[in-house]
Amino acid sequence: MEGTRIIATYRLRTGEHDAARRAQALALEQSVELPLEAVTDARVRAEVVGQVLDLQLQPDGSTLARVALAAETVGQDAGQLMNMLFGNSSLLPDVELLDVDVPPALAQHFGGPRHGIDGLRRLTGVHGRPLTCTALKPIGSTAAQMAALAGTFARAGLDIIKDDHGWADQASAPFAARLAACAAAVAEANAARSDGGRTIYAPSLSGPEGRMREQLALAAENGVQMVLIAPMVCGMATFHALVRDHPGVAFLAHPALAGAQMAPPALLGNLFRLCGADAVIFPNHGGRFSYSPATCHALAAALRAPWQGLRAALPTPAGGMSVERVPELVADYGTDCMLLIGGALLIARERVAERMREFVTAVAAAAAETA
Repeated sequence: MEGTRIIATYRLRTGEHDAARRAQALALEQSVELPLEAVTDARVRAEVVGQVLDLQLQPDGSTLARVALAAETVGQDAGQLMNMLFGNSSLLPDVELLDVDVPPALAQHFGGPRHGIDGLRRLTGVHGRPLTCTALKPIGSTAAQMAALAGTFARAGLDIIKDDHGWADQASAPFAARLAACAAAVAEANAARSDGGRTIYAPSLSGPEGRMREQLALAAENGVQMVLIAPMVCGMATFHALVRDHPGVAFLAHPALAGAQMAPPALLGNLFRLCGADAVIFPNHGGRFSYSPATCHALAAALRAPWQGLRAALPTPAGGMSVERVPELVADYGTDCMLLIGGALLIARERVAERMREFVTAVAAAAAETA
């Protein structure tokens, strides 16, 4: 069964006395959404109804329930995969999706990252150290201001410069104008480099799917090879369709709206990677958000671990990080990661270029220490 079905692990905030009943109800809710007595078709009862594989009582009094779900219920659709894993049950405040595994055939259908860690290293020319990343802020700036900032970042040697995830098609810097200006500024800085490296600009996709496809076409026209996308904002089905149809583009996934009752290693690690994220941003411990060190380490492991033959994705810890924390970050995540620092660099104001160079130098030095 486990080789042909989706295996989902849920945490049930219920005592041992009620765990079996709650797990069975969950299995039915996430498969046929009917009482078992109402399922009269023998094949559906045997092959489609969710099955509780085992229950494990936890020290905190909760119970982990592993449930097998029929892969046929997904229909090879990423949105439906999310629905069958945690659709109705996401409405229950005492149920959390902790982990997910999919059968090999379904994993190969979704395909995982098209570039992954190795592909991003080829795009940037960076080997043997973490990649560096920053964001273009603040919302409300003009396209010219963003381009000037992008040029400054690129000349300082940053590897990836992304739009802030709040950038869409605002009047102050419409997508087309911002894309063209920032891409040109980064290309000019790249042309002057002699170190073999290459800065990548990643504009933020937004709007309905048709609009995002237009934005991807504009990106290609401007020589842009990477984009930022928030899979939970646009929908996992849209995200996967864009990855599938644009194999030459690298996708940097943002965690906006990913704070539901789904464990970060399962959602940002497994599911974002499964649907094609080449790199995944997540809030690092000790920053503006409340992820624990254990959660962050498990998330990074989920992105990089061997899984169903899929390429590894690049963990990107972020959220209030600083240059001073670079040695700690490299010690935490090793060299196969990307370090994202935004506001802590921009706060330097007129010293921003110098601060950027300090960031680049700190990452190289920390990587050398771990070698």
